[in-house]
Amino acid sequence: MKRFNTEGACNPSENYMVDLTERLRQIKGLIDQGKYFSINRARQYGKTTTLSALEQFLQPEYLVISLDFQFLTHENFKNEHAFVSAFVDNLIYALPSDHSLDEDVLDNLQKCADLETCGLSKLFQCLSALCKVSDKPIVLIIDEVDSATNNQVFLDFLALLRGYYLHRAKRPCFRSVILAGVYDIKQLQYKIRPEEEHKTNSPWNIAADFDIDMELDQKGIQKMLSEYENDHHTGMQTDQMAGLLYAYTSGYPYLVSRLCKLMDEKIAGTREFSDKTAVWTREGFLEAVKMLLLEKNSLFESLINKLVDFPQLREILYSILFLGNKVAYNPDQETIDFTSMLGFVKNDNGSLVISNRIFETRLYNYFLSNEEISSVLSGAGIADKNQFIQDGKLNMDLVLNKFQIHWNELYHSADEKFVENNCRKFFLLYLKPIINGTGNYYIEAQTRNNRRTDVIVDYRGIQYIIEIKIWRGNEYNERGELQLADYLEGYNLSRGYLLSFNFNKQKVIGSREIVCKGKKILEVVV
Repeated sequence: MKRFNTEGACNPSENYMVDLTERLRQIKGLIDQGKYFSINRARQYGKTTTLSALEQFLQPEYLVISLDFQFLTHENFKNEHAFVSAFVDNLIYALPSDHSLDEDVLDNLQKCADLETCGLSKLFQCLSALCKVSDKPIVLIIDEVDSATNNQVFLDFLALLRGYYLHRAKRPCFRSVILAGVYDIKQLQYKIRPEEEHKTNSPWNIAADFDIDMELDQKGIQKMLSEYENDHHTGMQTDQMAGLLYAYTSGYPYLVSRLCKLMDEKIAGTREFSDKTAVWTREGFLEAVKMLLLEKNSLFESLINKLVDFPQLREILYSILFLGNKVAYNPDQETIDFTSMLGFVKNDNGSLVISNRIFETRLYNYFLSNEEISSVLSGAGIADKNQFIQDGKLNMDLVLNKFQIHWNELYHSADEKFVENNCRKFFLLYLKPIINGTGNYYIEAQTRNNRRTDVIVDYRGIQYIIEIKIWRGNEYNERGELQLADYLEGYNLSRGYLLSFNFNKQKVIGSREIVCKGKKILEVVV
């Protein structure tokens, strides 16, 4: 029986996975043109799975030599001979069993590796001879290439590879070269220590653009779920489930597979979700989201570690999440370029945004957790928590009214600019401990700015939409009511919440219920 896989490369005979055929066709198109390119994508983004499938896809027309630098050690890079020896050993091991290469050429290659005086120049002479006698064009693939970039031997290897590739009309060379890793070949400076930055001076400008989408689209996810459904007969609505998976992950391969794996293996069979039929529902999906956001994994650890290592990145993400600032996407800005490469942010019509809803909520939780311990509002939320749950449901009316009381007790005389810059954070500090462990929340990116924010809360299968905004006068407030009513219509909800932070001295604090375009709205003014 197939399983969802989040550990290493996926195999279509063993794992449920999205069909890669169209992606492989597009990559083969670059190879047919003889391109030299790098596939650089974030960690756990399906690179190794794609390369493994590509090797099989190319075999009828090409001899594929697929290497993984993950298997090379620090000792293999201490000098040229050590690298040549390790490279040749891995190359010969990687040759397909049915290759038709001349044994004499392979023997010469092995002898080259065995000679202590053999260096990179001799290696490439032997590789050129190998390419010359091959019946098929040779494609060289090197995975985890960035694991080796912090040393001179590797950079010298790349320089020679580049030279032979550029002059392949005179000196036979590989038909195509693919370098795969997190870091682009053009961005090696991120992997090199500051005192060795001179190593980046070599021109790596031959790498062709690789613009092929590696995200999973909703249609592809649905096909994968349909295969699962054919095996398990859960009765799930595959189109709706695929829509949920895409909405929360934006097609990030690891996150899609991880959520599916949690539903299939961890949640099905629990008290709340007795079998697979019960779990492949919206409620089961939200339970998987909650579980994912609470778990510790290498992907999230990498995200948080980068916030520690790059304080400027931390400042940018905080300003986007809590201040509603628009940050222009600029590939020439080092921190933005680096973070985009790692997959944590992306370019959305010229603005920098968090890549997906899962990353965004994890970041909100991270920033909030640093303040929860000392936050009076967070303490109030913990103290009030039990009174908000009635018959297993969250009484959001009471949550908003209680927040209003605590706010006016604690911050009635606070500096206006300070509050204006932190109002969404204050509300989330109060809300988070109330729903923690049972519910989820996220911020609707389309409405997140310095004047308006929509917080969507999922609690035991029920959704609540709270619009947070700064009071800008009656006319602006009425527009906010209309916007919220339209938003509720889109979510097929009849009730919503409007939390207004009003700094007028003559303001009237409290709550009132209004009806706008047939939708009931509880408006709370603090």
